[in-house]
Order: sequence, then C-alpha cells, then structure tokens
Amino acid sequence: MKFKSKFSLAVFLTIFAFLCVFLPLGGLNKAKITANGAGGSAFIAMEVTSGRVLQGSNTQAKLPMASTTKAMTALVVLEKCDTNSIVTIPRKAVGIEGSSIYLKEGEKLTVNDLLYGLMLRSGNDTAVALAIFTAGSEENFVKLMNLKAQELGLKNTNFTNPHGLHNQNHYTTAYDLAVISCVAMQNPKFKEIVSAKSFTVQGEGKETRHLANKNKILFMYQGGTGIKTGFTKVAGRCLIASSERNGMEVVAVALNCPDMWNDCMGLMDYSHANYHMVKAIDKDFNYRILPVSGGKSDSVLLYAKNDKYYPLKKDGSEHFETSLSTASSLKAPVKKGAEAGKIQVTLGNRLLFEEKLYSIVSVDKKGFWDKFKDFFKD
Repeated sequence: MKFKSKFSLAVFLTIFAFLCVFLPLGGLNKAKITANGAGGSAFIAMEVTSGRVLQGSNTQAKLPMASTTKAMTALVVLEKCDTNSIVTIPRKAVGIEGSSIYLKEGEKLTVNDLLYGLMLRSGNDTAVALAIFTAGSEENFVKLMNLKAQELGLKNTNFTNPHGLHNQNHYTTAYDLAVISCVAMQNPKFKEIVSAKSFTVQGEGKETRHLANKNKILFMYQGGTGIKTGFTKVAGRCLIASSERNGMEVVAVALNCPDMWNDCMGLMDYSHANYHMVKAIDKDFNYRILPVSGGKSDSVLLYAKNDKYYPLKKDGSEHFETSLSTASSLKAPVKKGAEAGKIQVTLGNRLLFEEKLYSIVSVDKKGFWDKFKDFFKD
C-alpha cells in the first residue's frame, strides 16, 4: 500500500510538471502575466499596418525595456545609413557591458553585418559602433532616436542610449514600443534582418562569426517573423514578437513578464483567432459615375489609387461606413487621373482612411464638328 501511494504521487508530479511546461496558451485569458518589480508588467498586441490595438493591459505604463531598445536603434540606422557602408570599429565600441559579438578596435565590417549582430545576438558593442558611425557620437545618435519617437507621436518614451542598459531616464510603454515595432516591420530590410534565424559575418582575414538568433518565436511559433528579446535585472524579461498569418501581421510586446514567450504567443494566438484583414478601399472598384458637361463623353468613373485594409473582428460585429464627397459634375476637358473628390471610411466614430478619388479616363472637350453632329442628331 505504501508503494502504491508513492507511485501515485510521482505520477501526479510528473503529469503536473508536463502540463506546466508544455501546455500551450490558447489565448491571452490563459496567460499568467505576473509583475516582476515595482513597475509591474505590461503587454499589448497590435496589427502592423493599421496600428489597431487588438488586446492589451497597462499599455501606457512607463517601464524600462532593456535590449528591445534596439528596434529603434536599427530603425534609425536603416533610415540614415547605406547598409553597404564600411564601419571601422572605434575603441568606444569595444568591451561594452552585457551581450556582445566581441568587436575589435580597427576591425572593418559593413553596416549590414553590424545590424545582424545587433538584432540576432543583441550586441551592445554593435549598438555603440552603429551609433557612432551614424551620428558621430552616442549622444548625437540618442537625439536621433528621441526625434524619431517624437515624429511617431510617442509621448511616453525617452532614450538615453542605443543598447538598453539600465538608466532611470530610459523608458517606454508597451504601446509606444509596439508602434515603433510596427513602423520598423514595414521597412523591408528591418523585417529581413529580424526574421533571419541565423547569419554569417565574414570578417577580415579568416575570422568568421556565425550568429544564431536568440528569438525563439522564429523557431516555435507558426508564422513567426521577429523581433527582439531583452533583459536586465531592473527591466525584467522583455520581448517584442511578431507573426504573420493569412495576410495579417501582428506585433506583441511584453515588458517585465517572466513568461514572456508564452505571454506573447498567447497575445498573437488571440489576435489571429479573433481578427482578420478586410479591404476597406478597393482600387479596382468604380466609386461614382460623375456627369461631364461639354465633353465627348457625358460621364466619367471615379476610382481610388490604393487598396486599404483594416483588421475587423471575425464574429461579424464590426462594419465599415463609407462616404463619398465629390463635385456634382465636371466640365470638359478632364484629364485621366484628375482629382475629383474623396472617400472616407469610418469604424464607429473613428476615421480610418481618407483617400482621393480620380477620373479613370480622359474626357476631351467637344469640338466644332462634335457640336455640329450633335445638332443634327437631335
């Protein structure tokens, strides 16, 4: 009887451990996001192209973000530098505290190589090298980072360095970091870098660095596309994750979340299960037939130049409202592509898109013989 009791306890503990480690999160409601410090935790899921918040909590809390800082570092570098440019590694970039790809003073690498070292291996040394190359000094580069944050309309973010090592004045919010990440993921080169599972840097001479991406999302989540891990004792475990399924790309941010992998996977699971991309403006649709006076044709069709998509709930509870604003008529001659009005798309009381409408063809003005023929036709 004693043997049976011990055996049952062992079986129970084994099963319990298995469930804790391997049971996947089906959605955010199953994620156990716990605080790991006085600042608490924050998380958010956002659709990349629209910036729509799909789920979140404590999204405006100012928190340190550790090496997720490097999403902004990479974005600024990509906007300011040619990735083929050669960087001579300065002394100030050597031996930086924390994660590193072990740069050597005087070594020559491309901006591209350093960006892979920055985003795959979280090299603090690469962050400093790129900052100095881009702006002449770390201080000047930080100014560029903060200017970019202002440009994006972010009011609760401040950078003091390009790598994310702790500074009490270096902070962001889950919302702001998601915005930075969504903008960055629309840069093809940024997306190429953060979605790479590995990269080889061929240095001078025979030295080669084989860089494996630290981001487990790329390996264990269906449709994973990036982006960046982060950790310091003060910031806790931080992660920007991203994934793409059925034409919808989602960014998930977790700040100060001990179970950041499952937290972000739960956020993305929820987003993909409950939302899908719906076309709000169709460039192939003729939105209005507008009368034309004095022309060889008596009307012209109006169209928009670009398709626009927006994430809506899959349950059918949300619907776009579309309104057109055009002149009552046009006077010939009308050029193909002439601006002739606008279309607005709203969801509830929120304006989502406003696009100009254009004439689909040219309409020439009637000449003498056209009028003569019309006279006898009547």
